[in-house]
Amino acid sequence: MANVKFNKKTFEKEIGKLDEVMQNKIAMFGTTVEHITENEIEIEVNPNRPDLLSYQGFKRSFLNFLEKTKGLKKYELKKPEKNYEVIVDSSVKEVRPYTVCAIVKKLNLDNEKIKELIDIQEKLHFTVGRKRKKLAIGIYPLEKIKLPITYTALEPDKIKFIPLETTREMSGLEILQRHPTGRDYAHLLAGKSKFPVFIDADKNILSMPPIINSQLTGKITEETKEVFVECSGFDMWILEKCLNIVVTSLAEIGGEIYQMKVGSKITPDLKTEKRKISLENTNKLLGLNLNEKQIKKFLEKMGYNYSNGEVETPSWRVDILHEVDLIEDIAIAYGYDNFVPEMPQISTIGQENSKEVIKKKISEILSGLNMLEISNYHLTNKKDQFTKMGIPEKQEKDFIEVEESKTDYNILRKDLTHYLLKIFSENTDSEYPQRTFETGRVFELNTGKKIIENEKLSAALVPGNFTEMKQVLLHLFNMLGINVVLKEPEKFPLHFIDGRVAEIFFENGQSIGYLGEIHPKILKNWKIKMPMALFEIELDVVFEKLV
Repeated sequence: MANVKFNKKTFEKEIGKLDEVMQNKIAMFGTTVEHITENEIEIEVNPNRPDLLSYQGFKRSFLNFLEKTKGLKKYELKKPEKNYEVIVDSSVKEVRPYTVCAIVKKLNLDNEKIKELIDIQEKLHFTVGRKRKKLAIGIYPLEKIKLPITYTALEPDKIKFIPLETTREMSGLEILQRHPTGRDYAHLLAGKSKFPVFIDADKNILSMPPIINSQLTGKITEETKEVFVECSGFDMWILEKCLNIVVTSLAEIGGEIYQMKVGSKITPDLKTEKRKISLENTNKLLGLNLNEKQIKKFLEKMGYNYSNGEVETPSWRVDILHEVDLIEDIAIAYGYDNFVPEMPQISTIGQENSKEVIKKKISEILSGLNMLEISNYHLTNKKDQFTKMGIPEKQEKDFIEVEESKTDYNILRKDLTHYLLKIFSENTDSEYPQRTFETGRVFELNTGKKIIENEKLSAALVPGNFTEMKQVLLHLFNMLGINVVLKEPEKFPLHFIDGRVAEIFFENGQSIGYLGEIHPKILKNWKIKMPMALFEIELDVVFEKLV
C-alpha cells in the first residue's frame, strides 16, 4: 500500500466537494480516505494501481468513475524531432540493461506541480520499482541538455559530476560513500565494475541511475517548460508502463508528449491493448444478470472502451493481465454495496479437511526438528525449473506455459526442489545451518494434455548429507505410523549425485519419491557453496494411507 496526498482546494475545485458522499465514493472506487486536513486529503492506493499515485492520474480515473468523463482517454504522441535520440551502449547490458525515454514540452509548472512530480517518482520507485531495484526514473530540464543522449556504463573513477543538492564534484564511488542518497542506494550497484550513466552530447553527465541526478542538469524549476524523462531498469514491460504513467500525468497538466528513438525502439508507445471479455463469465463470477449494454456502461465508467465483446485497455494500467481483472473493475463500477448477500441453500457439518490435518501434522513434526516451513509461488520460469537443475532443453517437457505472461514467472512449477535451491541461493549470507521444508501443489500435463495437479512435500538441509536427510525422513514417517524403505534407484533425477541417492518406497513396493545429495554442478548453478541434501515425495499417496 502507498499513501498519497493531494491538495484539498484543488481536489474540490476540479473533482468535487469532499463531503461524506464523496468520501464514500472514493472508498467504493477502491481507495480509502486516510485523513483530511484543512489543506490536504490523504488516500491509500493499492499497489496494483500505480497509475493512481499522482493527483493527475487519480483525477483522470476518478472522474470516469463519477461519470463526469466517459471511456478511455487518448493522448497525442508527436514523432521524434532531430536528435531526439538516446544511444544505448552495450556496456549497460550487465549493469542496468534497459531504458525508455520521452520528451514533454509546453509545461507550466508551479511548486505544487513540481512536488507532485517528485512524489510520483518516489512512489513509483518504492512500489513498482522495489525501492529503485527494478525501476529508476529521472526527469530533467531539457533546456540544460544537448541532444542526443548516450546511456552507457563507466568505471566509477571516470564518473565525475556534482550530485543533486550539493556544490562539490564527486566521483561515482564518492557519491555512494558520501552523498546521503548514494549511501541509501549503494547496495544496488555493489560489486559492479561499471556504473550506468546518462551523458548528453556535450559530455555532461545527467545522472547515475538508480542513485541520483546531476545538480547542473537534473533539477526542475518553475521556469522549466520542457523536460527529458527516462526510466531505467531490468524489466522492459514495467519501464514502458511507468514511462506511460509519468508522461500522461504531465500531459494532464498541458504537456505535449514527444517520442524518442531509444536504441532500436521508439518510446513511449501509448498504444492500447484489446482483450476479450465474456458476458457469460462476467455474470457467472459476479452472480449477476448484466446485459451487454450494462457491461459497456460499467467498463466506460472504469476508463475503458468496449465494443462487441472486446475491451480497449489503457497503456498506463499495469494490473490488467486477464479477463478476471476486467470483471473485477465491472464489480467496482456496479458497486460492492449493491451486491445482495444470499445464504446458500445447503446444509453441511463443518469439519477440518482431512488432508489439511495431515499436512498440519507433517508441519508440526518437521518444525519439531528445527526446520523452517516456507511457501513459494506456483509460477516459475524455465531457467530455474530446467536449466539450473541440469535438465537439457530437449528434455523440457510436460510443462504448462502461461499465455501472455507479463513477468519472468511464466510456467507452472513441476516440483518443489528447485524452489528450495532458489531459497538457499538467495540466503547465502544467512547463518548456517539452514533447514527448510515445503508442502504445495505442482503441475504437469498428462498424455491427453490435461493439467494434473499433485501435492508434494520437499525438505532440505544446508549443510547436509545423505545420512542426516535419511534420519529426517525416517523420523517423519515413524511419527506418521508408516513404514518406508530406501533402495538404490535404477533411474533418478539429474540433480542428485550418483551413489548418494535413494528411491523411497512403501512396503508394498509403491515408489513415492527420492532422497539424496545435490550434485556439485547444480549447487554451482545456484551459487550455493555448502553441501546440500533433500528429499521430495508424493503427498497424495501419503494421504491415501492415512485418510
